[in-house]
Amino acid sequence: MNHHGNNRHASEETKGEQCPFQHGEFNSLSLEEREPKTSDFNPIKKETFYNAHEEYNELRKHCPVAHSSAYEGFWALFKYKDIVNVLKEPATFVTSVQNVVPKVSTTGRRPPLHLDPPEHTPYRRTLDPFFTEEKMTELEPLVQKTTVDLLQPFIDSGGGDICTDFSHHLPGYVFAKFFNLSTELSMKIREVTKLYVKALNRVDKPAIQQKSLELYDIARTIIQMRKENPMDPSKDVTSAFLAKTYKGEPLPDELILGTIRQLIVVGMIAPVVFIGSMSVHLAQNPDIQERLRKDHTLIPAAIEEYLRLFTPYRGFARTPTHDVEIGGRKIKKDEPIAVVFASANRDEEVFPDGDQFILYRPNIKDHVAFGMGPHQCPGAPLARMMLRITLTELLSRTKNLSLDGEVEMTPFPEWGPVSVPLKVTKA
Repeated sequence: MNHHGNNRHASEETKGEQCPFQHGEFNSLSLEEREPKTSDFNPIKKETFYNAHEEYNELRKHCPVAHSSAYEGFWALFKYKDIVNVLKEPATFVTSVQNVVPKVSTTGRRPPLHLDPPEHTPYRRTLDPFFTEEKMTELEPLVQKTTVDLLQPFIDSGGGDICTDFSHHLPGYVFAKFFNLSTELSMKIREVTKLYVKALNRVDKPAIQQKSLELYDIARTIIQMRKENPMDPSKDVTSAFLAKTYKGEPLPDELILGTIRQLIVVGMIAPVVFIGSMSVHLAQNPDIQERLRKDHTLIPAAIEEYLRLFTPYRGFARTPTHDVEIGGRKIKKDEPIAVVFASANRDEEVFPDGDQFILYRPNIKDHVAFGMGPHQCPGAPLARMMLRITLTELLSRTKNLSLDGEVEMTPFPEWGPVSVPLKVTKA
């Protein structure tokens, strides 16, 4: 990947204003590989299961508001309080300019994530009723059956790569049920999404654009299907958007298209890496495996602590509408800021012993794994259900899980493994 130079403002602001924290590993790089002096950290170096969090820990202490010259230059916030302050001010820190670092969206606006309040409100109001407790109870037996059908062959064969063989498939099947799609169409979405994510990881802009347009074509197909065969808008997401009116007008066609395009992708990646993270931790901690195996009532609390500890989205981006100062550093209008949820959730000032797995933390509800404010993830109840069922079934159907090879990590903006070779002993 290229190391892009900063934009002019960022270079001016960071000159002579370096964080004291220096990265020892840079000394081993050639001069060409080293980042310009205006960079406080390098988000595109190779990661292990531990080193990103070790670095975030140092950055929280020594450089909580950092600048990187990667991805054409961006700021990153690492402290919980700074991140929460930004999330609580959607009028100042907008998502409509750039919702993630690196900026990859070039193919159109996709509500609700790409819009700011109040423009995004009708899209959230249409979507939120699909994630109620009642809806989740209705969907649970289907998610349960899907999970078992995919997991049992993995367990029967003594293990394998839990990401490739199990968690990579699960969201596609669950989304098929959620969107009332054929499994065939959902698997097509999954395959295109996989290639889209690979392109994102390489920051291969032509490939990103091509795959994004393919996903738009799939979204058009879904919308056309619902126009020809409408479903009950209270039972089908696409039909709900087609039926929605706001201030007496139907929602614009291109924004309905953008919404369906966004929704078919948004939950496909995080479960893959998050289930990988839980598996690594369980394999390394047989005592926790055993404790959760013996008492399934602990599993919901374990999921919350895992979400805090292994937050799968490093964080989204916000853009200030005017010059701001955070942590003593000046950030100019229109400079992208990554709010690093994965770091906030281990901030010792909020979560003591933040690198430790501790069941029933008194303030666990304060974690920001699903964000906060108007853009808090609407699909959190579905994610929690999928993860709870996965963990319960994985533990109740096995006697032991152990690592069976090297763990491979995903690059920015997600955090977590894309490959976890496991050896499992069947119960």
